[in-house]
Amino acid sequence: MIPRIHQQGSNTLGLLHYLYGKGTHEEHIDPHLVASFDGMAPDPGRDPSVTKKDLQHLLDQPLSLLDADQRPGKHVWHCSVRAAPDDPVLSDEQWGDLARRMVAATGIDPGDGAGCRWAAVRHADDHIHIIATLVREDGRRPDHHRSGKRAQAECRLIEKELGLHQVAPGDGTAAKRATSAERHKAERQGRQRPAREELRETVRRAVAGTTSEEEFFDRLAAAGLLIRKRVAPSGDLLGYKVALPDDRNGEKEPVFYAGSTLAPDLSLPRIRERWTLPAEAASADGSRPEQPALPDVTGPAFARRRATAATWHALLIIDHGSNGAAAAQIAAAGEVLDALAKTSAAHTRAELREAAFVFERASRSRVKAERGHDRALRQAARDLVRSGPALGRGEDGATTAMLIDMAFFLAIAAANWHAKKHHAQQAQAARQAAEHLHAAYQAAADQPMAALRQRGQRLAPRVRQRQADLLHEVLPDLAAQVQAEPGWPALAATLDDARRAGHAPAALLADAARRRELDTATSISDVLVWRLRRSAHLPAAPENPQDTTIRDRHRAPSPAPTAQPASGAANGTVRRR
Repeated sequence: MIPRIHQQGSNTLGLLHYLYGKGTHEEHIDPHLVASFDGMAPDPGRDPSVTKKDLQHLLDQPLSLLDADQRPGKHVWHCSVRAAPDDPVLSDEQWGDLARRMVAATGIDPGDGAGCRWAAVRHADDHIHIIATLVREDGRRPDHHRSGKRAQAECRLIEKELGLHQVAPGDGTAAKRATSAERHKAERQGRQRPAREELRETVRRAVAGTTSEEEFFDRLAAAGLLIRKRVAPSGDLLGYKVALPDDRNGEKEPVFYAGSTLAPDLSLPRIRERWTLPAEAASADGSRPEQPALPDVTGPAFARRRATAATWHALLIIDHGSNGAAAAQIAAAGEVLDALAKTSAAHTRAELREAAFVFERASRSRVKAERGHDRALRQAARDLVRSGPALGRGEDGATTAMLIDMAFFLAIAAANWHAKKHHAQQAQAARQAAEHLHAAYQAAADQPMAALRQRGQRLAPRVRQRQADLLHEVLPDLAAQVQAEPGWPALAATLDDARRAGHAPAALLADAARRRELDTATSISDVLVWRLRRSAHLPAAPENPQDTTIRDRHRAPSPAPTAQPASGAANGTVRRR
């Protein structure tokens, strides 16, 4: 159940015309009362002798108890309550009981015999609207302070009692949802998302990895947004607003949204916090954060390898750092996902964009992020943007799979961290992001893993046997399972590549297996392939799959071995590969 307290109004009859009308898209079917303050209010939806004016007059009668100068300017209280899409259709009686509980919980009609007059209208299967006059029968004003939170709490109880879908409770840090008017406008204009959501996504991408106001506003302009800056008389910049060029109001003027109304962390003061490195900031092990590298990255593949290294470091901080440091890593992870979606190839773009879109909710909580700890991730996001779009094949495609593999595990780590803090909405958002990352990984890894499997299948029999013996020696309990997986040839080829590059394959394999447990991995061989290729500085994908040699010129600095995203840390919520 999702309750929503709408903005107070002054026109009771106008709201009744909407509730009993056909709706913007004629979606209102059979509008009728399901409950009212006395159970006997006239219903213009079912009684042809009754008009909406009759119902308005009844609801507004308490206003006559007050002198004109005592009457509230906005006396119309409006609340809608919507069921989840997978909830069963409730009866009128059930919706009526729910309405009575809502007005009692919010203080509109607390049951003392002198509450406000109200009526509940149902014009669709999945929701009702409650309209009330904010003057009690005794002439006093109702105590409806924090009525939104009180309505939310009552809906959580109703969900449990009726066995309905249980909505995760919020903590006041979510971005403001698009209004119904904004959603309908988007539908009329053929937009995929309302302007508010499209702007929020564009501003998030623009801020990813930025280091100054100038760079931030340059990116907004490059994205095609209209920008208004709020400047103090002193000349100091106080804030900003943005608009889509083709989103206009009735007067044909652009509809601007302030950054703070798009999301709490998109106000200019909050964005500036990302650019500040506190003097006392230190990494999880107590050392100073490493200085960011110069922006001269050597292309998309290297930027992705470096982002993978930063993501691995972020995982360590989330697992072992302070709450503020962990919150900073999770917030910066959203920037990496935004940058990755912005620079991804077409076959992974949709899923990565959805992952970044839903992870945005996981990036904010009541735990204050300690900026400075997130510098490596923010630099990684910057490098991704500056290195430009990646190709979906070769080293670009394979390192994209490598980074998505790590990003998946980071999303799961974020979900677990939020769950421990009882941040239900954030944990749910992180898990949803992990599902999209899973799909993106499958698309990104298909070609490079297929090439590695082909190389493994072309190994000489004695070489394949050598790698099998090594596997049984290092991982005796998992060897049979790994050899039965489709990815075993790719792992055999990777072990042979490591040997050719001068590494000790047994030591590398043992270290990769120790990093995280492997028992619950859907594909142990896939996990080990990426860990080994990272730790051994091997190219993620050779230029020529037919060539079994390892060319030095393919090598790039590699991150430490990574965690395995399909491990028990996921608590079985999202399984990978």
